[in-house]
Amino acid sequence: MKIKVLFLLVITILTAAGATIDTAQIDQLTGLKGKLNEKEGAYKISFTREDVTVFVDGWKIPAFMGLSTWAAFTKATHSEAMVMGDTVLLEDEVNLAMFVALESGLSVTALHNHFFFDHPRLFFMHIEGEGTVEHLASSVRLLYDKVREFRTAHPTPADSFLKPALPDISTITADPLNKIFRSSGEVNKGMIKFTFGRPAKQHGVAIDSTMGVNTWVAFAGSDENAVVDGDFAVTENDLRPALKSLREAGINIVAIHSHMIGEEPRIVFFHYWGRGPAQSLAQSIEKALPATAETPAKSSAGVR
Repeated sequence: MKIKVLFLLVITILTAAGATIDTAQIDQLTGLKGKLNEKEGAYKISFTREDVTVFVDGWKIPAFMGLSTWAAFTKATHSEAMVMGDTVLLEDEVNLAMFVALESGLSVTALHNHFFFDHPRLFFMHIEGEGTVEHLASSVRLLYDKVREFRTAHPTPADSFLKPALPDISTITADPLNKIFRSSGEVNKGMIKFTFGRPAKQHGVAIDSTMGVNTWVAFAGSDENAVVDGDFAVTENDLRPALKSLREAGINIVAIHSHMIGEEPRIVFFHYWGRGPAQSLAQSIEKALPATAETPAKSSAGVR
């Protein structure tokens, strides 16, 4: 009798270990009916952006031709489940969507385009996360809902950041920014740029700032009406906190991608654009900088 009970217990454990995740719960929480790939043990939900009209090279592109948002769930090793996905967004939806994803605990791993000459412009934001099915599915639902709410409230896509016009001639005061970054920036016609190297290796060769592995920050405009743009070079582990820090400060992320193949450690680059008083922007950027380097950042006069 004991042997039979033990046998049934083992079978139950093995069956549970090989079971797929709770697909009914995913359907309920996301409001979407998914499809199970039994061979891969993955469950995928998706929908096409039928709510927007997009032209590519003058052609009204059907949503079937690549305008599908999706999220796929599978069992994870260190948690109940893992989610990965790609979210189709119009240009003015990107930073709202990224903020919602990061605040809900998801990671944003890439942001890029799939088309040329698309109007309005489309971007594709990749997400991933680990945790309970309930948390992941709820986070995905929140992301989708917030984008829908925004589009419903603003049916006409914005074609700018809707900020005051920048002055034609830049007059950024360098000294306060030098103090914030604890470095002397490169000054050019009223603008200023800071560059911070991030040592790495490419195929065993040491590379640093001059070879393109750097974070740079550039300011233009006036002290009270400035623009900051640039590029962060971060490790995979540093990507999420740096993105979250900048989004919480209201700085827009405009691209997330790689620049190299085979580097050690792997470096991810993300580009940003922010508007506001120069010193406030500098403080927001500086706050995110410590997450980008293993050692204190070193400034260089390199131009990008």
